[in-house]
Amino acid sequence: MIYIYILVMAVTTYLIRALPLTIFKKPIKNRFLKSFLHYVPTACLTAMTFPAILYATEHMISGALGLAVAVALSLWKKSLIVVAVASCATVFIAEYLIRLL
Repeated sequence: MIYIYILVMAVTTYLIRALPLTIFKKPIKNRFLKSFLHYVPTACLTAMTFPAILYATEHMISGALGLAVAVALSLWKKSLIVVAVASCATVFIAEYLIRLL
């Protein structure tokens, strides 16, 4: 039974990638459609990542604090390593403080 599941997922994954290549043979000229397709990967990544940020920690508030620190440091144009270390440290400290209370 597991082989059927694997086969169905393989076919589904292949069709998702192959159909656009066979359907859209000419370059897309519509500015709205090009803009929409440009932002789809970012929107999908955000939709998958945001809930994981909040629910990956023991308490949702520590995930939210880490997210807030990451967004703030990103807006201040800090490097990726600084953002990652600061947000992880924020989550670690928040979890520690929540356990103390």
